[in-house]
Amino acid sequence: MTRKQKELYKDAMRVLKQTSRTFYIPITLLKPPLKKTVASAYLCMRAIDEIEDHEELASDTKITLLTKVSEMLQDSFDPNAYHELIQPHLDKLPEVTIRLSDWLLICPEGILDKVKEATSTMASGMAKWVGKNFRVSTKEDLDDYTYYVAGLVGVMLSDIWYWYDGTETDHDLAIGFGRGLQAVNMLRNQDEDQERGVNFMPKGWDRSDLFQYATTNLGYAEQYIESLNTRNIIIFCKIPYKLAEKTLAVMKDGREKMTRDEVNEVVDQVTG
Repeated sequence: MTRKQKELYKDAMRVLKQTSRTFYIPITLLKPPLKKTVASAYLCMRAIDEIEDHEELASDTKITLLTKVSEMLQDSFDPNAYHELIQPHLDKLPEVTIRLSDWLLICPEGILDKVKEATSTMASGMAKWVGKNFRVSTKEDLDDYTYYVAGLVGVMLSDIWYWYDGTETDHDLAIGFGRGLQAVNMLRNQDEDQERGVNFMPKGWDRSDLFQYATTNLGYAEQYIESLNTRNIIIFCKIPYKLAEKTLAVMKDGREKMTRDEVNEVVDQVTG
């Protein structure tokens, strides 16, 4: 790596630590070049996620930004054009979003197009759901939303595993993996979402139905992990899976989230 690339990579790991409790630990345990690749891919998706979730940006602004970023990622992605696009919102956007072009720079050339493709699809899907004001009426709606915001992460990771060492995985199980993690987040953040006028529960569902949805999809995650052979990748996948599984158990007991000690215990069990 050049000096500039080393500095960018160091920044990427710093921003990653600031933005993700769930994925920072497993990413740091990956071997090169997976560590750099997954960090880059995660940050690209987190960059657009911060636009979708932003509390101050107007919906039409979010739709414009997400749609144009999606289009840029389908092309060569011009950092200057991106900076011009976000310029009016620099005071509101976090570092991870402002520096999207930097995260693309540290991604290895051989997998960059797949990362851009998945992130572009995610951005267009997020724009669609912002336009719908996140109104989920049916299970099909829930499946569609969770595909765009989380299932695509699973698809992208599967593409990265194949690029790395030829690991082949079932994309439907990968999508289920992402949906399972997202459903756990929805359960954990349900009160917070309702405060901002968002309800991801299909009509006629109650919290127990969403628990079942999470459990079913985490079952796909378990099948996905069982299909893997590379220890490096297995550990990476097992950590968020086991944390999600434990979080479900904790919430069923009436607690909001795991303690730090419980998190450390899960990580130690997976990596030990």
